[in-house]
Amino acid sequence: MSQSVPSFAELLGGAQRSAVHLEMRDCYSVATEADAFAHWKATGEADADPDSEYWRPWTDLIRGLVARGVAVRRARIVSEPVSDYIRYEHAGTAANVAAGEQVRWLPRRRASDIALPGNDFWLIDNRLVRWNHFTGDGASAPGEISDDPAAARLCATAFEAVWERAVPHDEYEIT
Repeated sequence: MSQSVPSFAELLGGAQRSAVHLEMRDCYSVATEADAFAHWKATGEADADPDSEYWRPWTDLIRGLVARGVAVRRARIVSEPVSDYIRYEHAGTAANVAAGEQVRWLPRRRASDIALPGNDFWLIDNRLVRWNHFTGDGASAPGEISDDPAAARLCATAFEAVWERAVPHDEYEIT
């Protein structure tokens, strides 16, 4: 594993064909989302406007990738009934979809027989893995980059198995 972890803009900007992201936690405590999550918990209102100040850096990046022909897919494995955080995530996912991401949800009970990596990841062009690490309470921890072919194969196989079983965002009903 290399020691240099590029920014998401650099990592995704280097994608030529595909960028896939697998999320497997039921709660994230990412500092940049704290205010938006607190607002949602207090009001039930989530920012799903892909052109808002909150979303714009991400949606501009994704729109640029999709315009270059890069397929961007995100799959989320979730426990049901879902956590408040997953409800919040689901409420804002329309912004991801509007930017061009394809998003699917897989109930955890349907993932029991899928061999999954130990961490969330981004897989770029089926060759470069960015492992996303989190602390026990869900805060972001430093990530890692790997170009190990075995790790890339594990991630590609896991992602495709999840994707095949998962429900498209517009069809997934929160329970």
